[in-house]
Amino acid sequence: MPKPKRSNRAAGGQHKNVQAFSDDDSSIETMSHCSSFSDVASFAEDGTEVDEFAAQEDFEYKLKGLIDLTMDKSAKTRQAALEGLKTGLSSKILYDFISERRMTLTDSIERCLKKGKSEEQQVAAALACLLCCQLGSGIESEEVFRTVAPVLKTIVCDRSANTQARQACATYLGLCCFIATDDVEDLYTTMECMENLFTKQYHSEGGADNCSALHIQALQSWTLLLTICHNSEVKKKLDIHLRKLPRLLACCEVNMRIAAGETLALLFELAREADADFYFEDLEPLTQTLKSLATDCNKHRAKTDRRKQRSVFRDVLRAIEEGDFQPEMIRFGRERMHIDSWVKRLTYGTFKELFGSGMQFHLLTNVFLRSIFELGPPLLLDTATIKAMKVSREERHLNNSAAFKARTKARSKLRDKRVDVGEFF
Repeated sequence: MPKPKRSNRAAGGQHKNVQAFSDDDSSIETMSHCSSFSDVASFAEDGTEVDEFAAQEDFEYKLKGLIDLTMDKSAKTRQAALEGLKTGLSSKILYDFISERRMTLTDSIERCLKKGKSEEQQVAAALACLLCCQLGSGIESEEVFRTVAPVLKTIVCDRSANTQARQACATYLGLCCFIATDDVEDLYTTMECMENLFTKQYHSEGGADNCSALHIQALQSWTLLLTICHNSEVKKKLDIHLRKLPRLLACCEVNMRIAAGETLALLFELAREADADFYFEDLEPLTQTLKSLATDCNKHRAKTDRRKQRSVFRDVLRAIEEGDFQPEMIRFGRERMHIDSWVKRLTYGTFKELFGSGMQFHLLTNVFLRSIFELGPPLLLDTATIKAMKVSREERHLNNSAAFKARTKARSKLRDKRVDVGEFF
C-alpha cells in the first residue's frame, strides 16, 4: 500500500513562513569576514610565506563586503560590519581604497549614526574618525567632517540618548574636528558644544553629576581643540576657565578630578608659551589643593583611586609650580618619540585610544599622524625589515615568563622569614 503524501501545509491550513536570510546567518557571515583580518598577520608571525599582493586583494575584497553589509536591515549585521571596518582601518593604510569609496562610507556612517542604537553609534563615530585619519588633513576629510558633525552634535546634545553613545560622540566629534577642519568657525562651534557640557560641572554641588563621564569626555575634547587655537583665542579661554576649573578638583568622581588636573597643567603650559611673564593670582590656594590631592589618604576612597590620583597630581603640581614635565619615550620599530609636553601627551593618548593596537603601525607609516608629532616622512622599510622588527608570540611569552619568575624569586626571598636578616646587608 503506498504511503500517504505529506502536506506542505502546517496545522490549521496555514503556510509556514520561510526566511531566506536570517539575522543569525548574516551575523555569522559578517563575523567570518571580521575574524579573517588577523589571518595575514598570524601567517606572517609564524614565518609562512604569504603572497602579499594576493593577500591585499583578499583583504580589500572583504572590506568591500563589509561596506555593503553596513546597509543591511539587521542591526546586528551592521554593527559587526562596522566593527570589521574599524579593525581594518586601524591596522592598515588604505588611502587609495578609501578614496574611491569615501562617499559610500560616509553615507553608511551617517545612516548608522541616525538610525542605530547605542553600540552601533559608538562604532560608527569611531569609524568616522578613522576615515578622516586615513584621508589626512584636506578637502576630503573636511567633507566627511561636515557630513557627520551635525549628527554627532545632535547625539551629544540629546539628553534622551544613551550616555555611552553621547560620550563616544563627544570624543570623536572633537577628534574629527582636530583632524579635518580648517575653518575657524567649525572649530569654535565644536568647542562651544563641548563647553556647554562640561561647564555644567561648575555649578554642580560638590562637582558631582550623573553625566560626569560625558563631561569628562567633553572637557578632554575641548582641551584637545584648544591646542590648535590661535594665541588670542587661548587667552580668552584662559580668562574664562582658569578660575573656574579648580572647582572640578572637588568632584567626588576620581576621573573628573584627574581630567581637571591634567587640563589645568595643560592650560598653564599654553599660558606660559603665549606669555613668558604669565602670573596666576590664585596660584597659592590652587597649589594647596593640588598638594592635598597629591598626598590624599582618605580611607573613604578606593585604594586604587588614591594611588592613581596621587601619581597624576604629583606631576600636575610640578607642572603648575615649576613648569616641569616628566618626559616619556615611545618606541615603535626602529624609531623613538619623546613625549615632552602636556599637549603632546594629550594628543598621543587620544590617538592611541582610537587606533588601539594599530597605533605603532600608524606611527611608522601614516604620513598625517607623523606630521602631527613632527616625525618627518615615513622611513623606507621593506616588508622583511618590518617583519623582523616584530616580536613573535613565543618570544613575548618567554620574556614574560622569565620576568615573572625573576619577580617571584625576589619576592619569595624577601618574604621568607627563615632568611637571615644580615644576608641583605
